[in-house]
Amino acid sequence: MSITSTIEAPVRPTPAGVEILTGERGPGLLPGEGPPHPRQRLHAREGGEYLFVGLRGTPSPPAPPVGAEPVSARLAPGDVCFYDVHRPPALDFPERFRATVFLVPGDLLGLTPLDVRRLTRTPVTRASRLGALLSPLLSDLARTAAKARPPVGEMLAWNAVNLVATLAAEQLGAGGPGAPDGQPPVLGRILEYVELHLTDTGLSPESIARAHHISVRYLHKLFQDEGTSVGRWILRRRLEECRRDLRRHGRGSRTIAAVAGRWGFTSATHFSRVFRAAYGMSPSQWRDIP
Repeated sequence: MSITSTIEAPVRPTPAGVEILTGERGPGLLPGEGPPHPRQRLHAREGGEYLFVGLRGTPSPPAPPVGAEPVSARLAPGDVCFYDVHRPPALDFPERFRATVFLVPGDLLGLTPLDVRRLTRTPVTRASRLGALLSPLLSDLARTAAKARPPVGEMLAWNAVNLVATLAAEQLGAGGPGAPDGQPPVLGRILEYVELHLTDTGLSPESIARAHHISVRYLHKLFQDEGTSVGRWILRRRLEECRRDLRRHGRGSRTIAAVAGRWGFTSATHFSRVFRAAYGMSPSQWRDIP
């Protein structure tokens, strides 16, 4: 059944393709760019506000094999649920509920198809530590952005991207193996430390290991088990932040060298080279995309 909705005030798409939709909805489908997922359904029994993050542009992970078990999740008001816009899940919801939907290009979050699959499996509950902090912030931000003038609305949309990126990083970090209940894994603490020190030019495997009282060898093993390395992870995160800043500020507000320096790159030449290698274009080309 097609979704019925009364979108009160959708925020205009930003140059980066971010949209925020708020309004009262009936049961059906979430906004998407493809047919509904054949075996994924979200359930809720209470009215109230539910928050959704639709991931755009990221190649969809392979479809589940024939005969695979259906994927379902039960939501409560205030929960945040990621979904793939290429295959949006069906909703088994009350007759009326309030939905706040953030449509975000997956490349702004640096997500791979595997990341998308992991994120869409488990909602961020309103009762969790990060959910309790960010769910009301995202809700307030959406309501404010819907009424804001275009320049302010665009700034708020970028703030939403940063909050969603934090949620995604937390979910992906918390999904690592061997995490004891109620205690974040050491890798989760390390990733949080890296996030807080991305602007520090002295961030290195040695400084990270020293801060967490582990050996550099063990640190490298933790990242190797996740299919990456310490250096590649730091580089990826710095490039993602630079890419967001370049699009956010545009030409004339801040130089490319200043953006690179803010996020820990000590050489503008090196930054331009690794940016092109990662994204297939120069920083100036990315900044100037209309």
